[in-house]
Amino acid sequence: MNRLLAFALFLVTLTTTISTTAQTLAKRVVPNDPAKYRALTAVHAGAGKMGFTQLIGRTELNTNFLYLHTGVIEAKSGIGHHFHHNIEEMFVLLSGEAQFTINGRTSTIKAPAMVPCKMGNSHGIYNATDQPVKWMNFAVSAVKGKSDNFDLGDTRVGAALDVIPTFVSGRLDKAMLRPNNAAYPGTGLLYRRVLGPDVFTTNWNHVDNVVVPKGVTAGPHALDGFEEVYYVVKGSGTITKDGETVAIKADDAFYGLLGEKLSIANNGADDLELLVIGIAKSKPVPGGQPVSGAPQAARQMTLQMDFVVTPENAAAFERMYTTIYVPALKVQAGYIASKLIKIFPETVAKSISAEGTAFNYQMQLYFDTEANRQKWVASKEHDIAWPAATALAKEFKWRGYDLAAEDSQR
Repeated sequence: MNRLLAFALFLVTLTTTISTTAQTLAKRVVPNDPAKYRALTAVHAGAGKMGFTQLIGRTELNTNFLYLHTGVIEAKSGIGHHFHHNIEEMFVLLSGEAQFTINGRTSTIKAPAMVPCKMGNSHGIYNATDQPVKWMNFAVSAVKGKSDNFDLGDTRVGAALDVIPTFVSGRLDKAMLRPNNAAYPGTGLLYRRVLGPDVFTTNWNHVDNVVVPKGVTAGPHALDGFEEVYYVVKGSGTITKDGETVAIKADDAFYGLLGEKLSIANNGADDLELLVIGIAKSKPVPGGQPVSGAPQAARQMTLQMDFVVTPENAAAFERMYTTIYVPALKVQAGYIASKLIKIFPETVAKSISAEGTAFNYQMQLYFDTEANRQKWVASKEHDIAWPAATALAKEFKWRGYDLAAEDSQR
């Protein structure tokens, strides 16, 4: 890519980001208006017809959020069996019941419920009843703005049903919510994380169910390292950002951007219920939080240990890591991951002008906190693992690091 083209693409990206960030709060609130639905048939080679519209698209947010689609699936109609290589979706059923298929296995799911469609997993939905059902579909892409699909030509009409679903699903159930939480401050506010980041492969970070009781304000709610898309399931109220306040009501969608703080107030007569989708700037570390662009307290540390291992001990040293060190680490509180890396051969190192060193192996240990790593050092497992490593090394040293920032494509 030449420099002129690269600069032009940079300007397009910058302009999109600036226009997104500068958009007023009022323009972010989008009503789910059935009068604007388009009539579609044979969606992904599915049966029958549906009403369809897009509420929020790929250009509104800075993260890899792709779209919020919604509509009505008519009786004896559905979305055909298909899959995606680059996106993850979540089908949401707001009324009635429908038959959900994931990887060829089908079960009936009753509203209000959701079924995540993981990247690479085939999926579909069929309304076998005589009544229309209210449906939504959220999507997050692996690469910003990139979408794909492969249809299987399967309507799922008459599919065999499993009584117990063989796939992940979640429900909007007020009885499962709990009061008073750090994520959404507010006395008496009810909250549950229905799905977390481990369910998804993309930077999809969370699916939350939040209920703001009458007279309560939730927030300020900080979007630190992630963005959120909200759908008002029930009730009415207001959202406030930077002094701007906008009314919201049932079946409105809106969103918050990276680094913003939102307050959501219930000034209506009934509970204000929200379905909240969070998309991280970067994939969270296991057990961690989305990575923010702003400095924050360390939430992961790394210990690097360098070893000098003679050629005759190399195979035994590598085997020791797999058979002794890793099993000992896995039972420790706060342990996240570890790596054993081996230095390049001398010829390769010279070809890239690498710095010379006598240390030819490095072990990297990742813990959530230094306090938990020190508990590992004091453990009986460490008393076995560490001598096993040092017995095979001529020399060793170590240093520790706090995680400052990260980016991962995995």
